[in-house]
Amino acid sequence: MAVARRLMKSANKADRLTRSLRALDREASTSRVLNLVAIEARSGHRPEHGEAPLFRNRILNTALVVKHRLRADDIFLFDEIRPNATKIIIPFERSDLGLGGQSFFVGQRGWVDLLREACNEHTDMARDLATLRLIDQLPSLDPFLLREHLRRHGLSVASTYFALSSADMEQMQSFVSAQISLLIDLAYRDAGRAVPGAHAARLVEALLSTDVDERLEPLRETLIMDGESFKEGVFSWKGFLYYKWMLTRLWTELDTVGGEIARLTITGNRDAGTQRFLDDTRKRLRRGILLERRAIMRALDVYDRAFDDLIDNGRPQAFRAFLLRAPDMFLSLGEKVGVIAHIASFWRYRFPAGMPLVADIEDAIDLLQDFDAGLSVSLAA
Repeated sequence: MAVARRLMKSANKADRLTRSLRALDREASTSRVLNLVAIEARSGHRPEHGEAPLFRNRILNTALVVKHRLRADDIFLFDEIRPNATKIIIPFERSDLGLGGQSFFVGQRGWVDLLREACNEHTDMARDLATLRLIDQLPSLDPFLLREHLRRHGLSVASTYFALSSADMEQMQSFVSAQISLLIDLAYRDAGRAVPGAHAARLVEALLSTDVDERLEPLRETLIMDGESFKEGVFSWKGFLYYKWMLTRLWTELDTVGGEIARLTITGNRDAGTQRFLDDTRKRLRRGILLERRAIMRALDVYDRAFDDLIDNGRPQAFRAFLLRAPDMFLSLGEKVGVIAHIASFWRYRFPAGMPLVADIEDAIDLLQDFDAGLSVSLAA
């Protein structure tokens, strides 16, 4: 246990990420941060929240889950090389995240012992460990993808943990349904029978949920895929469609946020070196967001061309190849979308529309460094 204590970091005010999380105190999850403290404060009184918790351990269920880009001093904690990891922060005081907490990464050496110690848990944690491993598989904490991923692996969690509003969920499902319906029509036309409207709607619903069963056999046969590849491909396909829907709203917000970053008024004393850092980081962020946007559009173009070839020309080969590659492509796309979505959502949380764009020097450095760290790999490439 002494080794476990040495490996567990104290996420105190010297930790840049934790300092930036002070602004999340009891509020605001993003695609990179799942704030279970805020979710508990907002929904802990609701019966379904307690009946179907994300984690059974109460301490873990009021932690912060963070998708974290590993830095040089983090890499030695892992046996394998990986660019990102899922960080768990157990706050010392839930009412003030600025006081810091204990932190560790899912998958680092000895992480299960670290989890048990931090959560004061000496009984079976199999379900919570499985949940953490599933979360670690995802490229971001986007609520739709998180919910679908957990459900696909048999974990039923209360809707209070997923931040999409019912209106957003309805709009997203309408967007996804429109594209799925085109493919269903093609599959059943090739099978020699029409699909009544009500039946088509049920098939769309099945694809949008977690059911991949015999009702979808014509679709699987059209794509010439085996069962497991089809299931994995369909999940990643839904992820691509979710990101396409999300990005239709995100691009405009990012343009606005980019301009606001440039106009941010920073108060407090600073030397010439600090000022140079602030100026350079603002420029780097604007360029980095543009580069990420181009990379995302290239990835989505691969999907669009494959899908159009299938629908317009009746050739399933390209779309089948896309679905077979989709899980790996989906992870890469998710990381990029997660970074820029975090920038847009966290910035808007810190600086609501119409409020003054003013931050003191310490907060400005924390904020810009947090954003810059997410984009640094792309900029270095």
